[in-house]
Amino acid sequence: MSADLRDAALVKPLAHSPEAAQSAVSWGAIIAGAFAAASLTLVLIALGTGLGLATASPWSDDGSSATTIGVASLIWLVVTQWLSSGLGGYMAGRLRTKWSAINADESFFRDTAHGFLAWAVATVIAVGLLSSAATSAINSGVQAAASVGGGVAQGSATAISELAGRYDIDTLFRRAEPGAAEDAGDAQEEAGRIIAQGMQTGEVPEADRAYLAQLIAARTGISEQDARGRVDTTITRAREAADRAKEAAETARKTGATLSIITALSMMVGAFVAAAAAGWGGRLRDE
Repeated sequence: MSADLRDAALVKPLAHSPEAAQSAVSWGAIIAGAFAAASLTLVLIALGTGLGLATASPWSDDGSSATTIGVASLIWLVVTQWLSSGLGGYMAGRLRTKWSAINADESFFRDTAHGFLAWAVATVIAVGLLSSAATSAINSGVQAAASVGGGVAQGSATAISELAGRYDIDTLFRRAEPGAAEDAGDAQEEAGRIIAQGMQTGEVPEADRAYLAQLIAARTGISEQDARGRVDTTITRAREAADRAKEAAETARKTGATLSIITALSMMVGAFVAAAAAGWGGRLRDE
């Protein structure tokens, strides 16, 4: 017998691994872990909402402040994400099909991968089903402050822009010397547009201030000096209101940015927690 035939005779056919025909992904365990995570999320959100309502109060001297409720909502959101991710990952790793023919490293990788997939499915479920009710409930404190601030700022900016848009037209028909015979409503509207234009540009010109003083003096019968004092006081108040609207808009922007960043970081940590919990559950399963 030649050497080639002898070597061929000694070669044994390769045994087919029983895992070759099986998928390395146990979707049943993943889906079970995802629903467990989503269910715990609902429970914790309901609990957090109840605790938040218990500490809130319409009275200014009673209950927690809006800032405290907002910070507590963010913390509770992080806790909810981590606990639900941990439970879902543990369930997915513990329930995953055990294969004795693979080594410990491969088993650990598959367990952690199942935990991550369970977290991903639970996240999709949360986005699709929980955003309409649960997310709005847990973020009610933060979103309320942001919505009020943003709404006030947007409403003020829109109103000022509309009034200031007629300022140039008013200047075309402005009288050299305003008289008392002018309609009170028209005079007030014109004064409002002048001040709105000043808030939009940042300053009310001296010519407009003098005209407003003359207009007020003609309508009220007071001296132009006293009317000028009223003009200055009104402009100061309008500027303070505009500053408050800008501060509210800035607060709303910062609140939204902080919420988005913390949510993203919390979700990334939640993915890690789910994978680690799945690895732990898989180790307990093998033992």
